[in-house]
Formats: sequence, C-alpha cells, structure tokens
Amino acid sequence: MKKYVAWSFAVVALLFSGMAFSASIDDVRAEWEAVSVAPAGDKEARLSKLAETTEALVSANGNSAEAQTWHGIVLAGLAREQSKLAGLRTIKKARTALETATKLDPNGLDGSAYVTLGAMYAQVPGRPIAFGNVKTADEMFKKALSVRTTGPDVYSYYANFLADQKRNEEAKQYAQKAVAESPRAGRTNSDGVLIKEAQKLLDSL
Repeated sequence: MKKYVAWSFAVVALLFSGMAFSASIDDVRAEWEAVSVAPAGDKEARLSKLAETTEALVSANGNSAEAQTWHGIVLAGLAREQSKLAGLRTIKKARTALETATKLDPNGLDGSAYVTLGAMYAQVPGRPIAFGNVKTADEMFKKALSVRTTGPDVYSYYANFLADQKRNEEAKQYAQKAVAESPRAGRTNSDGVLIKEAQKLLDSL
C-alpha cells in the first residue's frame, strides 16, 4: 500500500460551537499538508496523532460528511505507513468512514471520499485478506469524476490505476490532465506531490 500517495491537539472546544469545528477541520488540513512533505520516518507517528484528532471530530460531529471524509483520508494515509497487518486493520476503518461520508453527502468535499475509496480499492489485497477490487475501484473514480471534473488528486490517482490495468492511452490522458492542474487552495503540498507523481507516470508511458 505504499504506492499511492497519494496529522494532536485538544478537542474540547469542538463541543461548544460550529466555529470551533470549522477551525479544527482547518487544523487537520494544515497538518495533512505538512505531513505530505515530511520525512518518511516521521509520517506514521504524525498521522497516528492526526487520526486521534479526526476520530474526536467524528465523535463530536458524526453526521458531518466533512469530518467523516477527513477521518477516512487520514486513516488511509496512516495505513500506507504502517506494517502490513496493522495497515489492513486501519484501511478497513478508513473504508467505513469514507462510505459513511458518501451516504451523508455524496458530493461532500467535492467527491474526495470517492477519490480515496478508488485508490484504496485499487491497492489493497482482494478477498479474503481485504476488500481490493478493480471493478469497484473504477466505479469509485468515475463517481468522483461525476462530482467534479477537475483536481490533480482524482486525475493522478486514476491515471496510476489505469496504468496498472495496462490501459496506457487512458492513463496518459489523465496523467496529462493532472499535470495541467494547479494545486487547490490549501492543498499546495499534497497536490504538488500528486502532480509530480503524474508527471513521473507520464514520462514512463
């Protein structure tokens, strides 16, 4: 699960106001961005702490698709850094959070839950070990693209998936789209990583 690329602070204030909730989501995003470019040896510990934060967000705001989506994204990132066995346990929790998010709001965070689900279904082992499934991965990416037609994340992840399936012409098209995108506001680091990965893939096709 290393391929895709593809964050603790006190959460008492979350219980008091929507403003505190929004600020905490901003903090999660900021730490995610910092971890995206952190040294590899620091990532697991920082993501583990961030997962505690997002779990608290979900506990306080369980009906928030945004909180559930970020919890799933962070858990998916943590799973990539963990040992194989621990990573499998974590990735299953990530799927639960992301699926909950899509039920609460299919368009939440511009379809980001679908993007991460697609990457997960593409990369994790299939049954009986885990839930990896090529067909479902393709469906998740297409759902993400139905919500929004721009974004270096969905283009980059989908391009890598297509390349793995030997659908090289399609992979090239989506890699080109990813490279042509600008990083989203507040996502400069993580989107920058994905754009570089798309360029690397493009150079190899």
